[in-house]
Amino acid sequence: MEARTHLATKARLCGEIVELAAGSARVLLEAVEEMAVDTEGLVHGGFVFGLADYAAMLAVNEPHVVLGAAECRFLAPVRVGNRLEALAVALPVQGKKHAVEAKVRCGEAVVFTATFTCFVLDHHVLESS
Repeated sequence: MEARTHLATKARLCGEIVELAAGSARVLLEAVEEMAVDTEGLVHGGFVFGLADYAAMLAVNEPHVVLGAAECRFLAPVRVGNRLEALAVALPVQGKKHAVEAKVRCGEAVVFTATFTCFVLDHHVLESS
């Protein structure tokens, strides 16, 4: 299966697709120096969130899918050099509303979990209707 959404996403920032199937996606990201917020190498949580969000968009895999809401938990810190894996699985669809559960792991440890509420639009969100 090929990606149909978020086609201009930069793998260095949001992750590289390693598995894509109907209703699920697996994305890998290596935490790089530019993601650090301090000299100890702590990675800003926004990059972890972005990885999970990207995987969620891919799990829906519609051209005009957007994020409406997220309920998330940061469970452990991430540091520069960590290799992260996000797995997102879509739940049953309710109209244009799609719920997606995502987990981010660093090795065996789960470092982030989220439920994303996504919407599939008829046109690009920046396009006037």
